[in-house]
Amino acid sequence: MSDLPASRHATSALRRWWEVIRHKGPSKVQFWFIALLVGIASGYAAVAFMTAIRTLQTFLYGTEDPRMLHTFAATLPWWWVLILPAIGGFIVGVILTRFTPDARVRGPAEVIEASAMKEGRVETRAGLASVAASLITLSSGGSSGREGPVVHMVGMIAGWVSNRLNADGITGRDLLGCAVAAGVAASFNAPLAGALFAMEVVLRHFSVHAFAPITIAAASGSVISRIHFGDVTEFMLPEASQLAFYVELPAFILLGLTCGLVGVVLMRSVFLAEDVATRAQGALRLPPVLRPAVAGLMLGALAIFFPHIIGVGYETTSAALSGNLMLEEAIAFAVLKVLAVSITMGGRMGGGIFSPALMVGALTGLAFGTVATSLVPEMSGTGTLYALAGMGAVAAAVLGAPISTTLIVFELTGDWQTGLAVMIAVSTSTAISAKLVDRSFFLTQLERRGIHLAAGPQAYLLAMFKVSGVMKAPDHPQAPAEDRIRRALNEGLFVNPGDTLEAAMPLFERSNSDFLCVVRLVDGKTPRILGVLMHVDALRVYNRALAATAAEEHS
Repeated sequence: MSDLPASRHATSALRRWWEVIRHKGPSKVQFWFIALLVGIASGYAAVAFMTAIRTLQTFLYGTEDPRMLHTFAATLPWWWVLILPAIGGFIVGVILTRFTPDARVRGPAEVIEASAMKEGRVETRAGLASVAASLITLSSGGSSGREGPVVHMVGMIAGWVSNRLNADGITGRDLLGCAVAAGVAASFNAPLAGALFAMEVVLRHFSVHAFAPITIAAASGSVISRIHFGDVTEFMLPEASQLAFYVELPAFILLGLTCGLVGVVLMRSVFLAEDVATRAQGALRLPPVLRPAVAGLMLGALAIFFPHIIGVGYETTSAALSGNLMLEEAIAFAVLKVLAVSITMGGRMGGGIFSPALMVGALTGLAFGTVATSLVPEMSGTGTLYALAGMGAVAAAVLGAPISTTLIVFELTGDWQTGLAVMIAVSTSTAISAKLVDRSFFLTQLERRGIHLAAGPQAYLLAMFKVSGVMKAPDHPQAPAEDRIRRALNEGLFVNPGDTLEAAMPLFERSNSDFLCVVRLVDGKTPRILGVLMHVDALRVYNRALAATAAEEHS
């Protein structure tokens, strides 16, 4: 009985501590502890997702080693290879049409949007459906990667914690960065790359205050991965890759240019497939539930002859990094992988693009290196070095993240001796691809939806504020006279209360007016004046948002 008052006292103290955190926010040390817990939870989520993929692949394809998936698939009856992705696609279609409003899979693009515009909160219902859809896609033969679903899945964990803590925008974004860092670190056993990926790709800035908690989370996620899978690299290289001579470095500049263009081709192929599939779906009046099934059937037909396209593609990537492919095979498999990824994503089946980019990059690098080393053999290193650099270069072009991608390549292979060659290829490829797309695959996805994150805060902050939250009532002391308001309405100088400042600011610029009417149409015809939007108020809100963003990025 004597222990009862002590337990009640401890429970009461915990409740008071929780209320302080909810209302005043966590202190720095408390936040580091929360980051550790988020990292552990995200690490286990990533491990569970990878384990589920392996289990389902083993069951569906009969392989005991998912890394050798395409070898086992080649021994299966052709009809099973054909229908399995189609069945998986149908299940994906049912999930997405039932639990998402637009039958689309969520991924890193939505997490980046949440970081920039939603205080670190990502969709939960659609997110869970997307994780399930991606699990089915990757297990049944879809040609995509696992990192996209993992990033969104751990983003949901961060959003849940942020809601429990009643976190503000800065804290919510930091928690999102912690979760993504841990998820990526656990997926690839790459803690350094996980931390930098979160800041470079998701938060899109390197603030000092976020570095410690994100690093703690990344380390914890990597530890969870090593506990379950061991401290092993994803790819094993047959020998140490070394530059034959410094005069070989210009070849890696050419490789970087080539890989940058290949990365652009990969990205644009996916977008083209999305557009073509959407037009075909409309022309054929195909129900959304069947779109992934048709894509799965196309993948199955391709996999009968080329099982290399199935799944993540680590077996083929390993073969490229080991130099076990001929020039013709490397080129053919790269083209087929681009086609397969485009079918998968254009068919809205699910999965990410990073792992396919690694495979296409390794194949591109090997093909380039085979040609380069045969031209000047006395001054050349191994072709596998070019495969390693190409792997990083295409992936960096797709992600728009040269720093974290370089580190991921090093941590995936354990080869730190060829850093100069990889860095040259990665930086060159990123420079050229950023000019041809909106900086990265994810930012281009958002740009196609009218979300302008690629240009920076000055472009997207206006979309965060609705006119209804900034306008003044018509009888406000600072509002214009009634006759001026009527005259502006007749001149077409009005916006709706649901519009954002992004729609209002161009109208200010064109009209050179100091205010706009805010109206709502009654019965769809008669305008009813609700208030006025003052130019100075819009500018004030915008400047405050810019200042807050700059303060966060430099804190």
